[in-house]
Amino acid sequence: MHLSNDLQPVLLRLAEATRAAAHPQAARPEEKELARLIDERDRVQAAAGAAQMAVDDMELEILRIQEDERKLKKRELDDKRQLTAETDPDRRRDLEHDRYAAKSRIADLLSELKEAHNEIAALRNNRDNHGARLDEANRKVDAAQRAVDALPPVEDVDTDALRAQLPDEVLAVFDTAGAAAFNGRTCNSCFIQLPPAERADVMKQDADEVPTCPNCGALLVRITPDP
Repeated sequence: MHLSNDLQPVLLRLAEATRAAAHPQAARPEEKELARLIDERDRVQAAAGAAQMAVDDMELEILRIQEDERKLKKRELDDKRQLTAETDPDRRRDLEHDRYAAKSRIADLLSELKEAHNEIAALRNNRDNHGARLDEANRKVDAAQRAVDALPPVEDVDTDALRAQLPDEVLAVFDTAGAAAFNGRTCNSCFIQLPPAERADVMKQDADEVPTCPNCGALLVRITPDP
């Protein structure tokens, strides 16, 4: 369909304004990206919180082991002191048994403590990695927020004025099938990538012609093709 080069941007502007009016709450690309990054940041933040909680739990476990070790060492020392003064055989036997049990449990606790220290080193490394990922996620959200803040306000477009600039025959097709940009590969109305032969047919038409999409019938305004 014939449409001069200078009116093709008008047709594309009309198509964009018509779609925007049909979906007034539709988010702009920058707003969609911000929402996506916030969701991603929330997931990273939850993982970072879980990693920190694992470190906190292990630190408490280490404190418990150290406190149990302190108590057992005191008990073993008390048994030893009592043995130096105790003469009753039965009582000495009980003290020796208790002292042996305390020393055995201390050895177990020292083994547990070593394992806990090894584990907490790995947990802290995992926490730090999650913290770095969270810092990066926050930087991306901040940058995306600045991009959204810099967006111009959504303007009201006078579609009647745009329509008045276009020929009736173009408007007749537009009102039925719509119009969209064509980047050399994909129709931005049905979002279908055309096969090479159909792409070539669209691109070879004269500059003052507006081809139609072979899939949806929309008028295609050719823009700079994707590299």
